[in-house]
Amino acid sequence: MLTIRKSADRGYADHGWLKSYHSFSFANYFDPAHMGFGNLRVINEDRIAPGTGFGTHGHRDMEIISYVLSGNLAHQDSMGNVKGIPPGDVQRMSAGSGVRHSEFNHAEGQSTHFLQIWIEPNVTGIDPGYEQKTVPESAKRGQLALVAAPPKDAQAAAHTVDIHADARMYAGLFNGAESAVLNLDPVRKAYVFLVRGALQVNGQALAAGDAAMLQAESSLALSDGQDAEVLVFDLAA
Repeated sequence: MLTIRKSADRGYADHGWLKSYHSFSFANYFDPAHMGFGNLRVINEDRIAPGTGFGTHGHRDMEIISYVLSGNLAHQDSMGNVKGIPPGDVQRMSAGSGVRHSEFNHAEGQSTHFLQIWIEPNVTGIDPGYEQKTVPESAKRGQLALVAAPPKDAQAAAHTVDIHADARMYAGLFNGAESAVLNLDPVRKAYVFLVRGALQVNGQALAAGDAAMLQAESSLALSDGQDAEVLVFDLAA
């Protein structure tokens, strides 16, 4: 079964300095039909105005992934990490027993456009952790690159960050005749989020911001991309 959710059906918040689309219930956006999907809890598509950002705030027991599309995200946390996250990098922060951090856009005259993703962990109360890796465009071109996974899978790829969750996150770039097939376990769930462009998912058309939710499917086929960038999540049911 494949269900499509259109971009326009997402929640939206305009705070002036921050414009954010919510795929699932978050903050003041509440939709009981979209509280998450499997153990995927948050996909926020955020645009931060220059010179602004999220002040220091806390998290616990959540795997948080940042995927930057344009600009640069400045990160600072209570673990002592002070990092800049450019496009092409994937950052993972394991909140564990508790962490405080801030995120800012210091790029003059340019907004920072990124995805903030939360995945529910399969262990709680662990020490907080941080990891950041660059995923080269060549790894994503015409294929799905594994960019976040449990440690035993992450160790097999130089560009994959560890997550303490029963989930895998892939990123891909597709245009023209480029295509890919991902085998799925029908007892699990899969979630496809089209970051930009257009793409066919199991023969169904997606536009930028659209999502496809798959249940009881054995494969995922991506094709007919038009400057498409896509994220795919293999999730615990």
